[in-house]
Amino acid sequence: MIHMLSSFDLKLNEEFDNFMDDYEEFIAGLRASDMIVDADPIGRRVKDTPMDTDEGRKQYYYSVMHFRDRAQLDAAYAHIEANAQPNTSIHLSMYQRLKNAVFLCWDDNELGKDKT
Repeated sequence: MIHMLSSFDLKLNEEFDNFMDDYEEFIAGLRASDMIVDADPIGRRVKDTPMDTDEGRKQYYYSVMHFRDRAQLDAAYAHIEANAQPNTSIHLSMYQRLKNAVFLCWDDNELGKDKT
């Protein structure tokens, strides 16, 4: 499975609840189009613990999306890039409300498998 971590802040005067509603609608549309397996709810950072050691990033919000494989990940990206409906207008609206956004992907499909 491939996962995408999104870390971000919201621009000044953006309401988290409105953003969360749009996020849930966006994810539901991706699920309905088979462009995502699932996504975790948006979480808030817990910075005041010694377990949070990332001094390089200060973002307050995080989410993780889960894709079956590279083909599904690439299909979702192509869908967004092509500005194809449904979902692209809500994605653009969400993206325009972000600041300090960083995205990171990793693949755990091969982890734990013997390479010999």
